[in-house]
Amino acid sequence: MLKETVRFIKDKVDFEPEIGIVLGTGLGGLADVIEPVGTVKYEDIPNFPVSTVKGHAGQLMFGYISGKKVIAMQGRFHYYEGYDIRDLAIPVRTMKLLGVETIFLSNAAGGMNPKFKVGDVMLITDHINMMGTNPLMGKNADDFGPRFPDMSAVYDKNLIEKADTIAKSQGLNVQRGVYMAVTGPTFETPAEYKYMHIMGADAVGMSTVPEAIVARHADMKCFALSIITDLGVEGIVEEVSHDEVLKVANAAEAKMTGIIKQLLAEI
Repeated sequence: MLKETVRFIKDKVDFEPEIGIVLGTGLGGLADVIEPVGTVKYEDIPNFPVSTVKGHAGQLMFGYISGKKVIAMQGRFHYYEGYDIRDLAIPVRTMKLLGVETIFLSNAAGGMNPKFKVGDVMLITDHINMMGTNPLMGKNADDFGPRFPDMSAVYDKNLIEKADTIAKSQGLNVQRGVYMAVTGPTFETPAEYKYMHIMGADAVGMSTVPEAIVARHADMKCFALSIITDLGVEGIVEEVSHDEVLKVANAAEAKMTGIIKQLLAEI
């Protein structure tokens, strides 16, 4: 199945990317800094899911950022859209077969750490999978990795340190923290925010972890960051909507773009 997918993409765009980027909710503007080589719409790709969420363009974009050859997903797929959890492995494995060895993931997340502010960038240092399932369920894809992949260091420490240094050089005060993935599509209740923070999470969202698991299974380096678009801190949990999340993510987008551009230049 994936061979057909990869063959179709290669026929459309003669390009061998080295870095994969997944642009999350409201963060698709990073595509504006890509020197484009070509695009392919998800709906045209055999065996490929289609994004249904507002704020996701729904295409693969190929080109250069800071001299690096990249493939960017303008819009991702979520378990809550009704896909089988194993379908979330398709884009990452497609990237791997196209030549990608390092993947950058981004998302919008609710912050639970009282030190966080709306609009902060959080470098993800670890994750907690609370989705109740796993994209590696079923028969193991032996061509990509082992039956029981190690998850002791999902997010590359060297890339985290580089990103932190870059952020400081740009005058940005980035946060570090643990990201928790839940199924959604509802936002969290105050009690859920409190529970998740007690469990050790600093931010919560509905994506990223399945992609990170699949990437590590395939021995890809992984780097991820969140835009904190709302707060679930005890005593100040406020009403939130997807439109508000998009608004905050778009406003903070320049911070993320600056970090990723420079990070790509240095790896």
